[in-house]
Amino acid sequence: MICDKVQHFKVQLLPNDRPPEYLPIAKKMRSLKTSAVGTAIGTLLILLAPPVQAANITFVSDRAALGASDRLDWSSLGPVQPPFKILPNSFSVTSEGGLGISVNIPQATTPGVTPPLVFQTLPSPGIPTNFAKGDFILLTGLRPGPPPALGNPGPLTITFDRPVAAAGTQLAVDDALLFTASIAAFDSANNLLGSFSRQGTSSLALDNSAQFFGVRSDVANISRLVYSSSEGNRALGINALSIAEAVPEPSNIAATAVAGAGLALFAFKFKRRSLSN
Repeated sequence: MICDKVQHFKVQLLPNDRPPEYLPIAKKMRSLKTSAVGTAIGTLLILLAPPVQAANITFVSDRAALGASDRLDWSSLGPVQPPFKILPNSFSVTSEGGLGISVNIPQATTPGVTPPLVFQTLPSPGIPTNFAKGDFILLTGLRPGPPPALGNPGPLTITFDRPVAAAGTQLAVDDALLFTASIAAFDSANNLLGSFSRQGTSSLALDNSAQFFGVRSDVANISRLVYSSSEGNRALGINALSIAEAVPEPSNIAATAVAGAGLALFAFKFKRRSLSN
């Protein structure tokens, strides 16, 4: 009731009827109110704005450590009739989470090398590798024949429709017991974010020992991955691609909630003080 009466009194007072001593006070109150509201809104915008930080790219050698939230299995490209499925050198596919992904493998310069292909690695008479038994493998292409078989060295480029925070896959090189492979990450402006090289091995053990090559960034700015190896005439093979898209940090979510509650309480108290005056 008190608040209603005060408000009614303020409405009824016409500018010409207000005492001279009231006018400076009213003007000051409006100025304070505008300033306080502006400060509150500005503070909220600063708190809600994403933090500006330099991206930190790191190498990830373990699939579980990547923290994947999405996955692309090459079996999604369609039925694989033994021994393999032939693919074009460039194609597009969608991850399990709906992310569009483009793959590009340059055409081989060595005569007789096949286009890229997908096969399921299985014990002989299947195609054994050192990926896990049953994995579907994307291979850059090879020339059929006795080992060591010539193949397409790539590079193998994977481009995401929208930037991601992390991605990676296991990699092997056909008919190369030891090799050095590299992964390079680029942003949407084609800036190199980071590149890493590690030694890998290949075998026919079907023991899931193929080295994992992944990268992770502090922000979702990875638009393209490029895989290559030290072997200039051998095919690259990779299994399922693991992907992590950026999510808000729990600490940021909590800070935003606390800030919002604090600003709401501030506005409520300021309104009560304004009406009581």
